[in-house]
Amino acid sequence: MQSIHLKAPSNWINDPNGFIYYKGKYHLFYQHFPYAPRWGTMHWGHAVSEDLVNWEHKGIALFPSKYNDRNGCFSGSAIESEGKMYIYYTGVRYLEQDPEDIHLCLNDKFVSSQMMITSEDGEVFDNIKDKSTIIPPLEEPCIGCRTHTRDPKVWRGNDGRYYMVLGSRTPQNEGKLLFYRSDDMHSWEYVNSASKPELGWMWECPDYFEADGEKVLIFSPMSVLKDGKEYQNISLCALVDFNESDCEMKLPEEYQQLDYGQDLYAPQSTTDSEGRRVIVEWARMPEAVDGKWNGMFCIPRVVEVRNGHICFKVHPNIEAKFTREISSVYEASADGYRISVDIQDGESLDIGGYRIWRDGSKICTDRSKVFRNHNDIRTNFATPEIEGDIHLDIYVDKNLIEVYINDGEYVISNVVYDLDNYLISKTDSELKISTTV
Repeated sequence: MQSIHLKAPSNWINDPNGFIYYKGKYHLFYQHFPYAPRWGTMHWGHAVSEDLVNWEHKGIALFPSKYNDRNGCFSGSAIESEGKMYIYYTGVRYLEQDPEDIHLCLNDKFVSSQMMITSEDGEVFDNIKDKSTIIPPLEEPCIGCRTHTRDPKVWRGNDGRYYMVLGSRTPQNEGKLLFYRSDDMHSWEYVNSASKPELGWMWECPDYFEADGEKVLIFSPMSVLKDGKEYQNISLCALVDFNESDCEMKLPEEYQQLDYGQDLYAPQSTTDSEGRRVIVEWARMPEAVDGKWNGMFCIPRVVEVRNGHICFKVHPNIEAKFTREISSVYEASADGYRISVDIQDGESLDIGGYRIWRDGSKICTDRSKVFRNHNDIRTNFATPEIEGDIHLDIYVDKNLIEVYINDGEYVISNVVYDLDNYLISKTDSELKISTTV
């Protein structure tokens, strides 16, 4: 049993997959390499929860078993239809394999297919008999790339038909979205595309949904930052206009980051038991913890649109868990603790070497003292300008700190190592510290 921050039971975890509320439980699948705490041939791990707080691992759900997914079952989504769970994912087949490490491809030579598998109960999957390829590797570059087309997100449209968005790239190495449609969930027809220059060379893990009457697009563009650092984890979101009849999506000029800590990637959303739109994201880690596990997920967050601004607030089930006030973090449970504080210009907070401060109307963080010697990765972060008073709710785990500003108006999340979380210093403002019941 795990809680608050879902981690791999061991070894490697990355993108959240197949996030769905199904038959009274939350199912969260994830990219998983079960043999070592490193990236490799992808399987789908599987965790289940009744409340988005406490998670139980169910083992491996998907594993390579077909010609088109022989080198990995990559990211995808889940949807329910007539009581059955349908999973759509990207299967990968290497054209040139590393002879010294069969889990790696050489020279980016691989092809991607979109595949489907079903389950009657959300827990039993027949990887041998039930898989099918629904979209083979693309052969028309004008539509999309046969190598870099992946991460199908499927939803049921307002017209009763089914829609899919895929991440891809153009022949000019620019990110692109592909839209498909189906009447029966099995046969899929390409309908349209959308792209925007200068937003990375590949758009991974796209997600489209409605929240508070607005249409929202989320995606993770690769190499969107231009500061020379290779380690990039940026997910963007924006309000868009999408027309089901021809799958035309109009993209805006400005985008928000989902998280300004630049450690979270590959977000995926679902609706919870109350109809709220909830997302989770993968926290990428540059090294394994104790040599045993690598990767975790952030706290589930509710998506809200406030005056045209997309916000990501802590899910109320998590908030309700942190209700036991404590006078010292020595009293904190294994789930960590929450610090609530109003912060004024010039004030700062130090949590075991992790610094948070207000600079004018921005919130800034610095993890350089608790991030070992990863000099190729960013250590300083800041939000955009914030109007009015600023309140922080800070969730502290041994390896992940999440800073929520004004109930999710902005968020900064940072992976940390060697955190001395029993050492907290502050300037001026009073702190309220709570932990899980």
